[in-house]
Amino acid sequence: MPDVPPVPTVPTVPTVPTDLARYLVTSTGLPQPTVVRVIADVTAYFDETVEQFVRRRHAELHGHQQKNEEIWPAIAAELGLRRFAAPPMSERQLRRMVYG
Repeated sequence: MPDVPPVPTVPTVPTVPTDLARYLVTSTGLPQPTVVRVIADVTAYFDETVEQFVRRRHAELHGHQQKNEEIWPAIAAELGLRRFAAPPMSERQLRRMVYG
């Protein structure tokens, strides 16, 4: 029996709501593959956990030379804007996520 070459793997495209994709294609005039990719990108962005978000934003703001006294209130305010609003968190809880 001859050797069969392996089947190349194809990156999977996340499932996006068909009605949302159709609506965005119609409203923006963008091609469907572009709309599907944008929906997947936005969904992935908002799939970040609260802990991942806090750590990422702290690093970003810290990298912009902001002090923790400015960072913690900014992060606490931003948490309410996330796709699934996080419960209110104290500065202590936020610090523990970053520093352990």
